[in-house]
Amino acid sequence: MTHHNESSRPSTDSSAAWNTPPDAQITLRSPAELADALPYLLGFHPNDSVVMLALHGERGRFGGRLRLGIPGPDEWPDVSRQLAETLIAGCDKRGARPDGIVLFLCQDPAGGETGRQVMERLRPLAQSLRLACGGLDVPVYEALCLSDGRYWSYCCPDERCCPPDGAPLTPPGTSVMAAAAAYAGIQVRGTLREMEARYAPLAGGRALEQQSALDAAAADLVPRILAGTAGRTVRQETLDLVSLVVGRFHTARPVVGRAEADARDDDLLAADEAAAVILGLQDRTTRDHAAEWMEGPRAPAVLRLWRALARRCVPPYTEHAAAPLALAGWVAWSIGDHPEARVALSRALSADPEYLFAQLLHRACNDGMDPEHLRRCLRRERADRAVHTAAHAEAARAAAADAKSRKPATGAGPDAVAETDEAAVMTSPVPGMETAVARDAAAMDGREAMEVTGATGVMEAMGAAKVMGAAERADARRRRDRPATAGAGPAGAGSAGPAGPSGPGSPGGPVGPAGAGGPAGRARTRRRGGQQGARSRS
Repeated sequence: MTHHNESSRPSTDSSAAWNTPPDAQITLRSPAELADALPYLLGFHPNDSVVMLALHGERGRFGGRLRLGIPGPDEWPDVSRQLAETLIAGCDKRGARPDGIVLFLCQDPAGGETGRQVMERLRPLAQSLRLACGGLDVPVYEALCLSDGRYWSYCCPDERCCPPDGAPLTPPGTSVMAAAAAYAGIQVRGTLREMEARYAPLAGGRALEQQSALDAAAADLVPRILAGTAGRTVRQETLDLVSLVVGRFHTARPVVGRAEADARDDDLLAADEAAAVILGLQDRTTRDHAAEWMEGPRAPAVLRLWRALARRCVPPYTEHAAAPLALAGWVAWSIGDHPEARVALSRALSADPEYLFAQLLHRACNDGMDPEHLRRCLRRERADRAVHTAAHAEAARAAAADAKSRKPATGAGPDAVAETDEAAVMTSPVPGMETAVARDAAAMDGREAMEVTGATGVMEAMGAAKVMGAAERADARRRRDRPATAGAGPAGAGSAGPAGPSGPGSPGGPVGPAGAGGPAGRARTRRRGGQQGARSRS
């Protein structure tokens, strides 16, 4: 639908264009000044884009913004209605219906075209957008075409300011808008095409090397991921490798220039490392844990790693780029880099339009949500996991100490040994099966412990685990010391109580309440293993 393999979803931003005090407002009085302001409003120079800006009040204050790649001519009527409805509904949702709209069509000439020919070719699209906005009672105040370093107005008939051959754009960095943007700390990142190129797959010999590494990693990791408990091992290996590479990126010598920085990062990342992390991130839980690296001094290094991994998703693994691209968009949004966040999330949806994680982040970023809400949620998840891990560790230590101090009594038969062994199983942190102690501790104290910061919360959870572990051990001792219905010897030898259901002489039948298989009244613990897909769409 759009150029540059771009997501068909429009990128919107309903936040104010400037967060400066009232005395720092800039007044734009002409089409030339509007055209000059566009890259500062978006954070980059748009290529092959439809851009719509909402205006509010008598003075035309900028509000919501929307950008979409220019679609094919057969889609212009439908896309025009969609764009108009999206921008106006987004502003309505925030209680500020726009009073007008400024429209930009940005496209460079191709195949021997001139800028004027581009303007004429896009005129029906401009007219369709104007009609769609007017149908919703929001007029288009100005519609401009930017092409080949010049601009044309579809609304102004005055050839003195808008000549038929177009008027030249203001040289970058020489306008009042450029000075105001520099004062406000707003940077223009270059063109949209240059920003997208940072996420484009590698080509040439390096791409072949990466494809071979991905093939080898897939043959090794996918069966392990699908193997249930082995998937947890792959998850931890992936996160450990991410931590190792992030440290390497963080301590790397800085270089000047985007292309040079990306080349340095590509040199820091081995093909087999990239393949292992890319495939590991296809697991949803692994990706969610990786999303917790979203702040702090290492966040820029994490963003660079996600970029580098997106470049390593070479064909036929391009769809796998959705995970690192979505993570890059999340980190960029979290650290306040909204232009890069929208570019990364848009490319994630291009790689996999059904990738739910990217869909939710794209919508939240465009709706102007505060990322702190998501950061807080991830911090709580991390704290909850730390509490749960501490409870498991303490339960294991308590079980080991208890098993060491408790020895079978003289003459004790297999029944007593079986009860001791099963008690150890019930308090051991077996992978894939929560222990009774840890489960109860997490249920009783997990939520409260998350509200306590630092070591205090962990210590409280560990104390709860000790209490629950002691209760389990006391219960086991009570069952062991209860007046038995079978003698102290092996089952059936010198039985003093009633025989089991099958009678003392039944072959293969249990003798006494305990029987030969374990303690009385307790069923065997069964483990259930599930399969997890090697790639998640969530």
